[in-house]
Amino acid sequence: MNNIPLVIKLGGAVLSNTSVLQQLFTTIQAYQNKSHRPLIIVHGGGYLVDDLMDKCHLKVVKKEGLRVTPKSEIPLITGALAGTANKLLLAEALKQHLPSVGLCLADGNSCKVTQMDPELGNVGIASVGDPQLLTHLLEAKFLPIISSIGIDKKGELMNVNADQAAVAIAMTLNAQLVLLSDVSGVLDGKGNLISTLTPTLADELMAEGVINGGMLVKVKAAFDAAKELGRPIEVASWRYPEKLETLFSGKNIGTTFCL
Repeated sequence: MNNIPLVIKLGGAVLSNTSVLQQLFTTIQAYQNKSHRPLIIVHGGGYLVDDLMDKCHLKVVKKEGLRVTPKSEIPLITGALAGTANKLLLAEALKQHLPSVGLCLADGNSCKVTQMDPELGNVGIASVGDPQLLTHLLEAKFLPIISSIGIDKKGELMNVNADQAAVAIAMTLNAQLVLLSDVSGVLDGKGNLISTLTPTLADELMAEGVINGGMLVKVKAAFDAAKELGRPIEVASWRYPEKLETLFSGKNIGTTFCL
């Protein structure tokens, strides 16, 4: 039985799909009833932030894919991610009678966070922190649900990219990592799922135009995460919750990125 902790990064779009969330936490509850593998959820919530910014008549500005976060706006983004998004997920977990706790990256100093670039404002980058709090929670059979909001050493709230936050949490716990998104993984030229992707194969598929557009960004981010973590990671879809128990057991249902 696989007892290595598994960090599950949930893409923000899943938060808008109540039925999928219910099935996700039902699957987690059923799995944890018969398995001792610790699970941790790390999440973003970009669509909630965009919606809030729109309601406040604030313009969303991005630089190289990262949301520019002026200090004046970080309270709103913190409210959306560490507040609304986190508690929506916590509520779904509690509906399934899962002992759960909602956290941010700063709780227990689980991740250290530093400012990425002054031009981006309160945008941070997470690194390995103290595993003590998360380890205690996992030993007590709690499901940590962690938002991608951090706090730097000056006490400044920081908005952290959720994929990068999940990598930092996985490194802190020496855990495996899966990125759950709206895609099943990487497909070949015939539309078949590629179970294992190496940089060499990825380069070939890019040259052939098979990997293109938005998938180029996902593939690069996945390889970056695997490199930083120092072990393969998997990209799979949250759209098929019935397959997730297989994933939690350590079997591949998407594309595994190997360096």
